[in-house]
This record gives sequence, structure tokens and C-alpha cells, in this order.
Amino acid sequence: MRRFSGLSPSTRFGITVASSLVAVLFAAPAAEARITSIVIDCSRSQSPTFCSGQSATFGGLSFGSAGQYEKLRGTAFGELDPLDRRNEVITDISLAPRNASGKVQYSMDIFILKPISLGNGNHRVLLDMNNRGELRLARLNEFSLDNPPLTNDPSTAADAGTGFVMKQGYTVVGNGWDVGATPGSATGGGMTISLPTAHFPPGSPSTDITGPSYEYLVNDSAGAGARMTFALTYAAATPDNAVLTARALLNDTPVVVPASGWAYTDATRTAIRLLPAGTPFQRSSIYEFTYTAKNPVVTGIGLAATRDFVSFLRHGTAAQGNPLAGDVVHTFSYSISQPSRTLNDFVHLGFNEDENGQRVLDGILSHTGGGSGDQINYRFAQPGRTERNRQNHLYPEGVFPFAHETLTDNLSGKTDGRDARCTATNTCPKRFEVNTANEYWVKAGSLLHTDTRGNDLKDPDDARYYLMSGLSHGVGDATTKSTCQQFLNPVSPYRAHRALLLALDRWVSDGAKPPKSRIPEGGDRVFAVTVPGSQVGIVPQQELGWPNIPGVLYTGVITTRYFLDFGPDFDNGILSNYPPSVAGRPAYPIFVSRVDKDGNEIAGVRLPGVEAPIATTTGWALRAAATGGNDGCEANGQYIPFQTTKSQREAIGDPRKSLEERYKNHAGYVKEVAKAADKLQKDGFLLAEDVQRYIDEAEASNVLK
Repeated sequence: MRRFSGLSPSTRFGITVASSLVAVLFAAPAAEARITSIVIDCSRSQSPTFCSGQSATFGGLSFGSAGQYEKLRGTAFGELDPLDRRNEVITDISLAPRNASGKVQYSMDIFILKPISLGNGNHRVLLDMNNRGELRLARLNEFSLDNPPLTNDPSTAADAGTGFVMKQGYTVVGNGWDVGATPGSATGGGMTISLPTAHFPPGSPSTDITGPSYEYLVNDSAGAGARMTFALTYAAATPDNAVLTARALLNDTPVVVPASGWAYTDATRTAIRLLPAGTPFQRSSIYEFTYTAKNPVVTGIGLAATRDFVSFLRHGTAAQGNPLAGDVVHTFSYSISQPSRTLNDFVHLGFNEDENGQRVLDGILSHTGGGSGDQINYRFAQPGRTERNRQNHLYPEGVFPFAHETLTDNLSGKTDGRDARCTATNTCPKRFEVNTANEYWVKAGSLLHTDTRGNDLKDPDDARYYLMSGLSHGVGDATTKSTCQQFLNPVSPYRAHRALLLALDRWVSDGAKPPKSRIPEGGDRVFAVTVPGSQVGIVPQQELGWPNIPGVLYTGVITTRYFLDFGPDFDNGILSNYPPSVAGRPAYPIFVSRVDKDGNEIAGVRLPGVEAPIATTTGWALRAAATGGNDGCEANGQYIPFQTTKSQREAIGDPRKSLEERYKNHAGYVKEVAKAADKLQKDGFLLAEDVQRYIDEAEASNVLK
């Protein structure tokens, strides 16, 4: 294999830039503190350009005018100046080890999928912001309503799916940023990052940094999947002062497990087990473990690493070894769930400005990020955590600011906004904030577009908001119930994502007006009622308009959003009151969309599965008796089919119209699906080819056949 470099041989981070390397190396000038080198691993790549004798990826498929694609996998090495104002915001970077130049080092996995001939592409980078190490490219390229298979190693023709992204000519890139991601977390290997651990300087009474940490531990598996141990995110600093509690339901009072009832698994104190040995953790019970941890990882570097990788690809020269040198005109990102929340922090903390003061991402297509962050920039951070209506409420994820606009929080008195820093530096991206009903029910998503008193905000110049009506956080299987009481919600948002990506590109590139925001406003909103001292609230059934459906329980359970007290040094990333208590704490007002007579949401983007329904679909669900009683079923939603005939529904007392009453026959159903899809295309939420796919699927369905 060959080596490419703009520099003479040298040594960086213990890697010698020499002809003996079994890789392709790109190197940036030593004076620059950003991406210093990129090593391409030809054993994991498919690149005729950079790896001698290799052929194009996707089995040699050609994608319209973009032609064939090649795939590069490897490692990027970087360093940060801890004194640069753009990096000083990273918690504990001043306590990270430095090299001889005074810089803080890191390395990360990278992925580049590019047209073999860059001139045939559209000169745009699409950052696939991975979720726990998994890329999401397949979501855009697959037209199936089911969850398409994910892979970090797209290689075969089947891996290309519809080829949508490649047909548009995008170069897709990805990088490790989440320290919690593991190499085996995705097909083809997870996208990982190696980050330094913070320590007090030599001469201190102890170089180990310690502090409070907290683990929320639940296992829903039964039988052979019973959990015998739980790993801790950080090692315990001492065997003393740790407390384990257990409870069956979220509103139960936690019961302390006596010290004789649990133990660390070994002397490293990195995992716990119950006693006597062999005792499993009870299925679906909530265990919480508070302890003193040591050796915090400087997790916020993942934000800077992402900034510098995209900036290097955009502005780096051929002499510096940039494989995209001179090609990139615009940059976009696509994200689902965890990385969407991370990009909220990315913009809020100023990382959309690179070290030369230039904008990093021009446009962000964010799905299911809500108004929350990813708690990535705290000491002893756990960015893999996420809050939902039964889990992880006491982590610093849902904290002010929630909205893009700069506002004064009436509870904390702070003034801030997610766009405050980028507005000051003229580096704000344009953003499409796409959320499902689940984000409103379980993650207080309405705070994204209201002030902290619950008043609607006008759209900012650089953002639009879209509720995907009646959808769950992910795409479920309507034939299974998993841990929930009802079948899972199968309605998929990915076709809308394709139309929105192109609309975002036009907005950035040409100034074309994007589709108008579609969110609950005015009379379409139903506010939740906070239950004092409880980690859940209630949406009153009558106000929501929820019908009494036979065999379906409605409790109105919804996540609360409290103003929590994490301690006096919280603004500096240090949590001293952890976990905080909800007792006596004020709450922010949150709301959801009102529903129609079927129980389907009124506000938002109503995809054909909601506008021409064959079932009630929701963004909320309740847990089954064996997995937590009537507690919320987290990310899941419900699929509650309609009866086929009027007599069938009347026999069981179902108030919702039957399929025959709605559509008369199969042709009538297909007509309504086509009508709904055509309207969505007109409004900018579907492409013509996806309209036809909806029609074809309706034709092929068994509805009223």
C-alpha cells in the first residue's frame, strides 16, 4: 500500500510517517493545532484512488452523474490548544495532559464516502453524526418503512439501498466523538474516539480527580438475559460512601439495598453485583447507584474533534493531505437522537466556529433532538444517557437554554440561548429541528420553541420546527409489543427526511424559503399538569381529546421538566449535588398536540400513516405488567388498529370509525393515501418518488381487499 503526505517523514503521536506503514497517511503542517494527521486503513477501505489495486465500493454501482463511489476508513489524530478561547469552554481541558508543544491530543475513527471523481459530485459534505458509534446513512438511502439495516461499512450493492444520497452527489463523512461508543457497537465497527483523562497537576496532594457520580440501572431482559452485574461508567475512587437503591415503579420510594446485599465485582471497582453471589438484578426494577468516582475523561473534546475534522475537510489543502481539498462548497449534518442533542450542545458551546473564525456546518438536519443537550461537557459526563419518561431524569440533559433565541429563564434568572455564541460570531447554521410526538411526551420537546413560561416563540431566522405527528422515537414493529402494553408504532419519518435534506440544501445554497414550521400552537396545545415531587406529570384525557378505546389504558403519563439544583459550580461543568432531588423544585410548562377523534395528533406533519390512517398511532406508550406496570414505555409509541367493519367496532364499543366506514373499499383507501402524499409533496415534505412509493405500498396492502 502507498503513503501520501505533504510533509517529509516525521513522528506524531508515536506513529512514524514512513514507507513501512501499512496504511495511507495524510499529514497537516506541524505548526497547526487541529487535525495533525489522517491514517487511512486500506484493509477497511474500498478506494481505487488511495489504495492500490482496490475497486469502487457498492460492488461498482454508479450513481447517476456522480458516478462510482469509494470508501475510506481510518484514524484521525488531532491536538487542541487549551488556551484558545474556543477550547477553554471544554470542562477540565486545563487539567488534561499536554504534549511538548502544550497541546492536548486525541485520536478518532473516521469515515469518508466520496465520488471517485470529486468533480462529478455536488461539492457538499454531509456529516453523518453517528449515534453511539453507529452511522445513520442507511436511513436516508432506504425507502422501506421498517428500520433499514445499519452499517458502518457500506460495501455491497445492497448496502446502497435506493442510493438517494449518492445520486445527489454528497460526500458523506463521519468521525468518532462519543467516548462511550465501543468498537463493536455497529456492523463494520463502531466509530470511537480516544480521549485523555483529567488529573490534578504534579505536586497536588493527589493527582486523581474525584467527585460524585450516579448510575441509573435497569434491565428488561428475562430468563437467560437476566443481569448479574452492572458496569459503572467510571471506577469508584473508594469502597466507602456508595449507596444502592431499588424500586419497582418510578413513583415508588427507593429502598436502600443494605451494604451486605451488594458488592463490587473486583478490586478495580468498575462494576457491581448483588449478594449472595449469583443473585440477578430483578427484571425491570429501577436500581440507582451513587458513589464517588475517579479519573474523569475530558469528554467535551469530542465536540472540538468534530469541529476540526469537518473544518479540515472543508479548508485543508492538498499539500496538507486533505482528500477533499478544493471541493467542498457547503457542509451539512444528518443526525438522529443522541447526536442531535449533541449538536444542540455543539452550537450552544460555540463549536460551529472553527479556529479561524469560520462557520463549520452550514446546515443541520436534526431528528429527535428536542430542546435537550447530551450532557457531554461535564465532569464525569455520561453522554450515552438519555432522559425519557421512566429513565435518567436526574442527569444534566434537559437544562436551560432550550431554545435557539436568547431568553431570560424565569426560574434560574439566567439569560442565554442555544444560538447566542454563533450569533455573536456570525457562524450559526441553518437548522431543521424535526421531532416526533415522543419527544414532546417524554423529553419536554415543546421547550424548543417556547419561552420558559410556555409562550410560543416566533421562528428564528435560521431555524424551522417540524413535529412528525403521532410518531414514536424510533420505528417499531407493529406485530410486536416488546416491553409495552400495545403493539409498537411502525410509522417512519425517513421519507420526509429526504425531502427536508434537499430543502435545507436549497435554503443554504440559494436562499429558497423552506417549508413552514409545523408544531403545536395556540388551541392545538395541551399543557401537562405537574405532580409535585413526582418525576412524571399528567396530560388530562378530556383536554387532550383521547377517546376511550377498548383494551387501551390511558394514564396521561408525561415527563416533567424541573429546574434542578446540581450545585454551585454547575455552570463550570462540575456537579456537586448529584443526583439532585425534584422535591420542592419548580417545573417548566410543557405541552403536547391535541388529538382528533381517532386519538391521532392534530398538529404537525401528518404523514400518510396518520392522515390516511388504519390505526391510532401515538408517541407515548405504557409498560406491560411484567416490565414496570403502567410506567411510561420510554421511546416507544403505540399502534392500535381500527376494526374492519362498523358491526365489529360496535360489538366491542370502539368509538373510532372502521376501515369500511372511512374508505368503503381498497380503492378508496389507496385514493386517500395518494391524496395525503400529494399534499405533503406540495408542502415540501415528500419527494415525487416517495409519493409513488406510498401509493404503491397502499396498492399492495391488504387493507379492505
